Amino acid sequence: MDTDHITDVWSRVFGTQPDPSFWLVIVTAVLALAAVVPHTAWRLSRNAVTIAHEGGHGLVALLTGRRLDGIRLHSDTSGLTVSRGRPTGPGMILTAAAGYLAPSLLGLGGAALLASGHITALLWGATALLLVMLVMIRNAYGVLTVVLSGAAFLLVSWLTAPDVQAAFAYAVVWFLLLGGVRPPFELMGKRRRGGAVDSDPDQLARLTNVPAAVWLGLFHVVTLCSLIGGGRWLLGV
Repeated sequence: MDTDHITDVWSRVFGTQPDPSFWLVIVTAVLALAAVVPHTAWRLSRNAVTIAHEGGHGLVALLTGRRLDGIRLHSDTSGLTVSRGRPTGPGMILTAAAGYLAPSLLGLGGAALLASGHITALLWGATALLLVMLVMIRNAYGVLTVVLSGAAFLLVSWLTAPDVQAAFAYAVVWFLLLGGVRPPFELMGKRRRGGAVDSDPDQLARLTNVPAAVWLGLFHVVTLCSLIGGGRWLLGV
């Protein structure tokens, strides 16, 4: 690979791209909303939120010095991340708290990139994160889901026109921001019906002696604030 080609790839990935039209931003927000609100659509699209949820557990486990044994993604949109290390302490607390926050925080980070014109960098960064996650997947359905997701990002970032890249990137970020809000509400409903007795907030309650309801409230605050802040960045207001 010659120097000019390397320079071209570098500038393509890390350079800035023109801002899309305001109407493209609005249309992608509506499409993302249509993937999150209707129950039938959500049953399919929630798999993407599960990837971010379990990826958040896994990433924070590694960053806090825990050993990540593996990640499983299931067809019912549930998942499981297994790590080893101290059963208590800050590392375990942060790892347990990361799942419900990860989709919204990833969406917020993506919104910041898009607001600064780094559309291609977002697509390549997402591909890289999915590739790293693939190494830790321990079941066939999880491998299939992550491979298909990574392939979509790679193909769009490499083969499509700038307008298509922008539409895809904005739709993904809107989806993460909007999709990150729904799971805490779903969990709240399950808890009211006596279900989800070993959910992330329950584990955090045992680790910290802070009631699970407080942790669930924190999830609501972070996801809603991320939606508001990220939405403002995307809309340029």
